[in-house]
Amino acid sequence: MKMFLMFCVLCLMSSTGHSQLPGPPGPKGDPGLDGPRGIPGTPGPPGPLGPRGLPGPPGFPGAKGEMGNPGPAVPCEQGVSGQELETLKNSLAKLELVVNYDFVRRVGQKYFVSYKKRDSFSRAVEFCSQRGLELALPQNEEENNMLTEFFGDVYKTAWINVNTNKVQGNFETDGKMRPLTFTKWGEGQPDKSIQDTGCTMLSENAFWRVTHECFLNAYIVCQM
Repeated sequence: MKMFLMFCVLCLMSSTGHSQLPGPPGPKGDPGLDGPRGIPGTPGPPGPLGPRGLPGPPGFPGAKGEMGNPGPAVPCEQGVSGQELETLKNSLAKLELVVNYDFVRRVGQKYFVSYKKRDSFSRAVEFCSQRGLELALPQNEEENNMLTEFFGDVYKTAWINVNTNKVQGNFETDGKMRPLTFTKWGEGQPDKSIQDTGCTMLSENAFWRVTHECFLNAYIVCQM
């Protein structure tokens, strides 16, 4: 009887299409919605220092600062006379001017200064005059030799402030018609063939010579 009932159940299941065995997997479903954002984790320890970077380019020069207050006056009783104070002020004023030049030489109380530029004689006189200075003119052997230190490897002449008009003293006065107290003319100088205008140069051997070619480019050296 039991065998019969089991057979009938199997027959019934077979006839209705049901089976106890699992079927094949279905297709993958659509992704679900994102969940809520989690709590941030604990910060980790700092990493090691990186290599030192290259130096940056230099900045622009700053603006000139304001002039400081004058120092206290020194009474004459302490050993400084009014004349000495005036001399000191003049020296400081000169020093402030000369620091801006490429070439600076001091001989006694005189300074020779230059930007190491070359131009004609007239431009040399104008250049110095515009700065409240005079074109260089040696007054003794020491000053004369000092000027030759200015010369480079190629150019070895500089204009000096001797009057350019032969009629006005045969090149024996300066640009302001003051008699020259020192000269060092080379052989055959001043050049007798120059009858009117001639400009005076200092050469590398420290001798002076006059040329009618005042347009030549020689070094400009001013004095103060």
